Amino acid sequence: MDREIRVRGHFNGLKTTLLFALMWAIIMLIWWLTGGSRGTLGIYICIGLGTTFISYWFSDKLAIASMGARQVSEQEAPALYRIVRELSARAGKPMPRIYIAPTMSPNAFATGRNERHAAVCCTQGILQLLNEREIRGVLGHELMHVYNHDILTGAIASAMSTVITYLGYSLMYFGGGSSDDEDNRGGGLIGVLVSMILAPIGASLIQMAISRTREFDADEDGSRLTGDPEALASALSKIESGIPMAPMRQTAGTQSVSALMIANPFSARGFSRLFSTHPPTEERIQRLMQMSYELRQAGAVPGQRISMR
Repeated sequence: MDREIRVRGHFNGLKTTLLFALMWAIIMLIWWLTGGSRGTLGIYICIGLGTTFISYWFSDKLAIASMGARQVSEQEAPALYRIVRELSARAGKPMPRIYIAPTMSPNAFATGRNERHAAVCCTQGILQLLNEREIRGVLGHELMHVYNHDILTGAIASAMSTVITYLGYSLMYFGGGSSDDEDNRGGGLIGVLVSMILAPIGASLIQMAISRTREFDADEDGSRLTGDPEALASALSKIESGIPMAPMRQTAGTQSVSALMIANPFSARGFSRLFSTHPPTEERIQRLMQMSYELRQAGAVPGQRISMR
């Protein structure tokens, strides 16, 4: 009989809820600064909902096409099929489609609006860099993005960020309301400048923070699925070292998919790390090694079933 092990969480679900609440607060603040026009808010919410629907409903097709990936058969990639079939069966979910992207930059991602329309994609580079145990750790992480509905979370965060950005732009072109109520509304020049400049930056930071909490969740839940946190830690270390040696070419397509990947495919140093969609690799590895230690203390072994909360 399998013995279930529960692992300490990091309250990332609560953090995501609080970040969404903060983003809504920024939206309402900017709406107030623009004069509280129902039409203005309605227009931008419609824009946000439209982009959410498109990016969410067609997420798998858009991401796969952006990477130029092709679907592979079991004869072409027997190890990938074996790993994905095992992990999806352990999670009680349908098996996703499997793709390989023709780039030597080591990375992987999963996408799809739900379990029945999911796809996992590995680059040629990651398949050459990692051993089978590490690939298993990576795929466990990626499958949990789909099972945790992170594609929807990311689409909503992106849409809300779009709303905030365009509300900020509306201040640039239309100001902060009429002169009669400007003092009461707080929509003077300072308010306009603050919203126009800082609001889009704040929205991006919140979107990045939501993405980072989802990465920590996928690390933890994926390690529960595989029962082997050290495999993912080892994979992340190799990927971190391998990306600078084979950097991914930055295009509109790869930029749009980069947030889905297990590691940032582009360099993120200094100030740019503030806007990275991925938490620092060293912090992720540290958490995974702590998780491995706790599992060993609890008597778990690699491949043992871990409780999926």
